[in-house]
This record gives sequence, structure tokens and C-alpha cells, in this order.
Amino acid sequence: MTLLKNRLVIAVISAALGVIGWLVAENLIPERKDLDAPLPHHLAASDPQFRLSMAALFGSNLLPGNRAETLNNGNAIFPAMLRALRGATTSISFETYIYWRGDIAEQFAEVLAQKAREGVSVKVLLDWVGSIPMDELLVERMQEAGVSVVRFRPVTWSTVDKVNNRTHRKILVVDGRIGFTGGVGIGDEWNGDARTAAEWRDTHYRIEGPVVAELQAAFAEHWLEATGELLLGNRFFPALEPAGDQEAQVVASSTGQRSVMHLMLMTALASAERHIRIGTPYFVPDETTRRQLLEARRRGVEIDILVPGERTDARIVRKASRHLWGELLAAGIRIHEFEPTMYHCKLVVVDEAWASVGSTNIDDRALRLNDEVNLNVYSLGFARDQIAIFNADLQRARRYTLEQWRSRSMAQKLTDWFASLFRSQI
Repeated sequence: MTLLKNRLVIAVISAALGVIGWLVAENLIPERKDLDAPLPHHLAASDPQFRLSMAALFGSNLLPGNRAETLNNGNAIFPAMLRALRGATTSISFETYIYWRGDIAEQFAEVLAQKAREGVSVKVLLDWVGSIPMDELLVERMQEAGVSVVRFRPVTWSTVDKVNNRTHRKILVVDGRIGFTGGVGIGDEWNGDARTAAEWRDTHYRIEGPVVAELQAAFAEHWLEATGELLLGNRFFPALEPAGDQEAQVVASSTGQRSVMHLMLMTALASAERHIRIGTPYFVPDETTRRQLLEARRRGVEIDILVPGERTDARIVRKASRHLWGELLAAGIRIHEFEPTMYHCKLVVVDEAWASVGSTNIDDRALRLNDEVNLNVYSLGFARDQIAIFNADLQRARRYTLEQWRSRSMAQKLTDWFASLFRSQI
């Protein structure tokens, strides 16, 4: 009998280890890459065929008649979002990765609750992981007022194989007519104007025009997965008149098609003729991205990359990133570290023809694991505005040189290398 019991225990343990091993493999093994080499330079970003190809291949169609207003830092971002929320009359669709604690979290919860009490349809989708630090009293307050608050992909038996696949999207759509996207989360870390280490540097965008419906569609996709409810009708998708002169498209990556964001960005980098500008808080490029940048540099494209410096919320990411800088710096790619505070903007500008903004970072977590959403704007004026903002941020950054990289201490080199081993997950 004892032998039988021991065999049974061993069998149960073996089965449990097998299940655990399967789950680890499902969540940690990188997904198949659709692209394993840099794309050739066939089309310039200024070429009309580039626009047509991007619209045909990635995300929504290219939609004219939009206006994207740039909002710099919390002092501009939060008042604009709250003002739009207070003006809502029919619906609010709000999806975010980060919803934390503090004054800003309180303000949003109060406004969302008030609009629900007024009869507005208020749907809030919070990533299960990103909202763990949230004060649950805020959730209760909103739900009691009639807000539909849903956690995206909580850990259950039906979602355990997707625990590593989060929604990192930042979407707010009011009345189906006013949209917001960018890098900001709901937390006091973003409040202020990037004047001190306590005030993060970030950019968000207020959008009007036909492309807002595509942001709503991205929200509706995740709402359907999380609740089984399909959003239809004028409350969510009203007819949208032109609001400006910008052509734009929305690109959303999601389960089963995450590589779309990677392919889109590589296509854009391959189109560069003069200058690539990248701003990102988490720059851990895979081999294909590095080769794509090096290929652009070989044909004479200037490249500037802006990342956080010492003031970062993820030191392991900074170290893993730095391990990969050698060949980029040697090729003449300029890397700048933002000094005053945490730099959290997500921006790619190619020449003066194309700019992409939204939630996507340049790392495997964004391009292989998370669900993301970006707004691509094909506008000379918009691109120039982003370049001006980027250049202003460069004035507050310090350029990191090849000499600095080579002269790192042995301890730094070792810890940078060790951190890089985890780059598929950070």
C-alpha cells in the first residue's frame, strides 16, 4: 500500500510539473517572427505609394479629415481628458494598462461615476496586471454609480496561457467623437510638467475626425473579449465629419497578430531617406530592429534615439538596452539619455512625412507580447510639430558616446549582459 501511495504521489507531482512546464513555455517562449531580416529600402515615406501600402497592409485604411492635438505632460493631458469626460452625453469607452492611486486616480473615478449617474454609458477596461496597485475603493465607487469596470484577462484557468499577454493600450473615446491615445497612465507620477524627478515626461494626443471610429473599434475588440458584449450603434459609432486636414490610421496589435506592429514599424524605418527619430522609455530592440536601423544608417540616414537616463522606473530595462548599444553607436546612431525625470513618450518620426504615436515601446514586450495601439499620422505639419518637441527634449538630455560604452566597468558590462538575457520579457 505504501508503495502504491508513493507511486501515486510521484504521478501527481509529475503531472503538476508537466502542467507548470507547459504554462511556462506558453508564456515565456517568444512567438514566431514573421520577419527575420531587415526590409529593403523600396519606398520613401514621402512617396504616395508608401501611404497606400501602409494602409493596405497594417491597421485601418488611411482616413482623411482628422485633427490630432499634441498634449505635453500631465498639466495639459489630464485637464483635456477630464474636460472631454465631463462633456460626455452618450458614451465613454476607456481602456488603460495603468490605473494606480492618488489624486489623479480619484479625479477620474469621480468624473466617470458622475457621468454614469447622469445616464451616460461608461465602460472602463483595466488591465489585470497594470491595475493591481489600484485602490479597490475607487472601483467600488464607480461600480456603485453604474460604471461597468472590467479587468482584462484576469488569471483564471481559461486565461492562464495568456497571463503574459496584457493590454498595454491607452484608449479614451468620448461619445464616439473625441479620442485620446498616447503614453500616459492614470497616476500622480504623470502629473505636473516634467520639471522634477517626481513629474514624468510624457505625451498624449486628443483626436477628432473619422479615425476616432478606429480607436473605438480597438476598444470594442477587447471589450468583446472581456465581456462578450458587442458594441454597436450610434452611441458608439456616430457618423463623423472631417475635423482637420490630417490623414491618419490606427494600428492595433492583438492576440494572434501581434507581429503587425513590428512589421509596420520596420516598414516605416525602411522608408527613411534623411532622418529617423525615436523616443521610447523602453528601448530593447530585437536583432531585426537593430539591423533595420543599421541598414538605414548605411544609406546615410541620420538616427536619433531618446531614452530615459538615470531617472527610470525600470533599471533592468536600461541595463539590457545598454548592452545592445555598441554596434549602434559605432555606426553613428546617436543615443540620448533624458536627465530631468522619467521619459515615457512613445514616438517614431520618419523624415518629415510620417509619425507614429501611441502605446508601443521598442522592445519585445510591446512588439511580441502585449496588445498595443498606435496612431499613424501622414502630415508634414504634424511631423514637424513632433520633431520640434523631440528636439526640445534633446536639449534636456545627455548624449551617450561610444567611448562611454566601451569604458564601462567590468561590473557594469557583466550586469548589462545579464539583464539582456531577459530581454524577451522586459
